[in-house]
Amino acid sequence: MTLSLAGTPAAYAETASNETFWSALEIKGFGTLGLARSDEDRTEYVRDLSQPDGLGRHWSGKIDSILGLQTNLRLNARTEAVVQGIARYRYDGSWRPELSWAFLRHDISPDFTVRLGRMGTEFYLQADSRMIGYANLTVRPPADYFGPIVVSWFDGIDASLTTDTGSGLLRGKLFAGWAAEKTPFVEPHTWDLRGSRMLGGHLDYLNGPWQLRVGRSQIRFKHQQPLREVAGFDILAAAPELSVVGRTATYDSVGLAYDEGRFQAQGQISRIRYDTAAYEDTHAGYLTLAYRIGQTTPYIGYSRTRSTAARLTTPMAPALATAVRDFIAETHADQATLTLGTRWDLRQNMALKAQIDMVHGKSDSRFPQRNTQRDWDGRLNVFSLTLDFVF
Repeated sequence: MTLSLAGTPAAYAETASNETFWSALEIKGFGTLGLARSDEDRTEYVRDLSQPDGLGRHWSGKIDSILGLQTNLRLNARTEAVVQGIARYRYDGSWRPELSWAFLRHDISPDFTVRLGRMGTEFYLQADSRMIGYANLTVRPPADYFGPIVVSWFDGIDASLTTDTGSGLLRGKLFAGWAAEKTPFVEPHTWDLRGSRMLGGHLDYLNGPWQLRVGRSQIRFKHQQPLREVAGFDILAAAPELSVVGRTATYDSVGLAYDEGRFQAQGQISRIRYDTAAYEDTHAGYLTLAYRIGQTTPYIGYSRTRSTAARLTTPMAPALATAVRDFIAETHADQATLTLGTRWDLRQNMALKAQIDMVHGKSDSRFPQRNTQRDWDGRLNVFSLTLDFVF
């Protein structure tokens, strides 16, 4: 299921210029009221790594609950201004509202669109709508796959071009800009991603119920992680490979979705490569299948993530080398998740979901959880209930 709150200026009548301000203004919203808990205290399950901490054995609403409000203003038949604000559980543990979208969209032609301002990231298929619970079949996008994405929006420009091939639509998008957020590091420290350069794009092919996407995105980090505060000594002098300033993370992905009638399917595979030893390179993938029965849609999903050990080339004393490798190992991922759930569309623009996620991983898997203790055995069950709505 897909849902867009951004509007479609190309469809506006030519008489839009005669509209009053209030008739051209549209206010929309979306939200999720969520409760979830796990059966484990030795690790904390998070929706993604932009959250500083996560679930334990007690029910909590912090990882999935969100409220968003969006305003669309038609300036003329081809131009629209969009502003969106959200309140969610943030990197600093607060719920302070954030400006997530603030852009101008102009249709140069019916097939060519340019946006300028603050926009959501689209590293993967449906990544730009991952905060709109109602637009997603499951309670949350698979954490094994989407968890490493800590950049939700950027300030910059994008351009998209669509062409009819005769057998389907081919749509390409390119973007460039700068990250505009901070992200949790090791509690209580944060890592400033603001000003980090971002480039990328994707190519979509749409034919009936099918959508195929191939994409690549990259971020070039501007600021150093607070390693000295965490390690207690100048760890970069001992292992300069851990520096992230001027280094890149590259996200490559292929996604395929099918949505027609009762049956829905979606799957993606990706590779994240880091030009620094501070993070391990990661391969991930998932597949979700669903079948609609009346107003109810049962679904099943499987996701997998695995990272490869980073290499250190700087000679160092054995004790120091062990400490540095232990630090890098905190970014290791080797786990799979089986998801079972049901979505009930109890009324128009409102859906109730129940879901269980069964995580089976190696005992040394740390991503994408938070605050994992050494004696965790890699197994975890998460129980979730959400009410999603749009208005």
